[in-house]
Amino acid sequence: MDSAREVSDGRLTVEGFSVAARTFADRWKIHNQAFPPWSWIPLINRTLLVSNKQEEGYLSLEKIIILSSLDEIPEDESLNVATDCSEKEESIDHTILVPTLENEPHYYDFHIVYSASYKVPVLYFRGYCSGGQPLALDVIKKDLPSCSVSLLLESKWTFITQEEHPYLNRPWFKLHPCGTEEWIKLLSQSSSSSGCHMPVELYLVSWFSVVGQVVGLRTPLQMLN
Repeated sequence: MDSAREVSDGRLTVEGFSVAARTFADRWKIHNQAFPPWSWIPLINRTLLVSNKQEEGYLSLEKIIILSSLDEIPEDESLNVATDCSEKEESIDHTILVPTLENEPHYYDFHIVYSASYKVPVLYFRGYCSGGQPLALDVIKKDLPSCSVSLLLESKWTFITQEEHPYLNRPWFKLHPCGTEEWIKLLSQSSSSSGCHMPVELYLVSWFSVVGQVVGLRTPLQMLN
């Protein structure tokens, strides 16, 4: 395999991110049909500035419904997630009868964005109610898996931070990428010890198999093959 298409130092080029993003989206669509597909959002104006360049953009998964933690989901299970469909909402009687912020379904948007400074992908996300009101971090924590809540209690703003979305100019939460390069490098080294290197195409698949669990989005094992 061409070494330019392999990951050795834990980082990606913007061109590599585009390649890895498309592979991730294609595999997600095939192996995770319980969820809507990820969409590639092109940054046309940025791409046109440089000729002979891979199209820039980011991945988007939006309007994912997370049911209230009052539904007593066991701690060892992932989030109760469904696509945005009216029949699902109609089946939640207590949500309709008690339409408070704490009881109604919470919607989440997820974006996978390339960080030019860290040279790694970053997961941005936001939560909101059916009326569009944004969810505060304290409310979001109730929707997160129990392991994520423990980490948030230990280090609130180094694990999840809030900043302006790089392309939408609105405040979003993100999982801080400061340690991504190091643990991706470890994954790549473990692959090389078995006689192969992590191909660029599988970078996002491997990365999201770890990062996605933080927000309750699990990666099917078939995507890693």
